[in-house]
Amino acid sequence: MSALLVAPERHHHLPTLVDRAANALAGARTAAEVLEAREIATFAYDIAKRSARLNKAKNAHDDLIAAAHRAQANALEIEALAKHRLADEYDAAQERGEVAGNGQRGKAVPDENSFSPPTSVDLGLSRKEIYEARLVRDAEQADPGIIRRTLDKRIERGEEPSKAALRVMVVNAAMRGLRGGASKKSTRNPLYEPDPAFDASAGIDGCCTRIVELLDAHGAEFILSGCLDAPMLERSVVKMTRGRDALNTILEATHA
Repeated sequence: MSALLVAPERHHHLPTLVDRAANALAGARTAAEVLEAREIATFAYDIAKRSARLNKAKNAHDDLIAAAHRAQANALEIEALAKHRLADEYDAAQERGEVAGNGQRGKAVPDENSFSPPTSVDLGLSRKEIYEARLVRDAEQADPGIIRRTLDKRIERGEEPSKAALRVMVVNAAMRGLRGGASKKSTRNPLYEPDPAFDASAGIDGCCTRIVELLDAHGAEFILSGCLDAPMLERSVVKMTRGRDALNTILEATHA
């Protein structure tokens, strides 16, 4: 991870760092790769946090501080998702006997024919890291999407999306899950029945509305200027092309 330390601590590099962390987690196939993605996200979070505080100290424009907070929130979400995956993979490895179970220790002097599974310490993970990873996983299972919602709410209120604030939410949500539900009171209509088709249609409508709003507000050139280098622009073009093709497929179906 030493290569990360040379990255300059300037705001306009934050999207690249966050994008790198997201891609690393999406492509992770092993626990080691998940850990690497987590480290990249943690680094991006630290840079974003320092950037936001420096901008605030310099009385910078609110847009710069908000952009740093958004990068901070995105990095924190990626870090949380990496912890979620880490908890799942670690617990699965314990079930398969590939990692020592809770309270199980390796032999001080192992026999030649005996097998002593590695402990968390052997894998470079502290008990605290495993505990916190499980908390994140349990919070998301108890209330799916709560991490992203918590971060978004803090940004909307102009508050810093900090690790401390997120941890309070994670602990509370995980505890609610252990007590048997995300909330004792539910505001959902008891006669409610899921309608996946409606949800899908509403989701497409919402995305299209947001795209039009951004284009009207900023224009195409401004939006494309947000891509900081050629590889990032290429990835964005691929995604936009896929989105265009998907919308064309839906529009063609309306004429069928």
